[in-house]
Amino acid sequence: MLLLKCPKCGNSMKYSSTDGILYKKRKACVYCGHSFKVSSHITSSSSKNLPNSKP
Repeated sequence: MLLLKCPKCGNSMKYSSTDGILYKKRKACVYCGHSFKVSSHITSSSSKNLPNSKP
């Protein structure tokens, strides 16, 4: 699970990739509708859902 920040309005939102590849992925902001690249706007990540992470 990743935490993204919209470059236009500054709101944060959660994002989870189904295939784990973030290259060329885009997301539309749920608050203002602005579309941006996922890979360049990650603020933090959670390792809870990764298969090889320790609890």
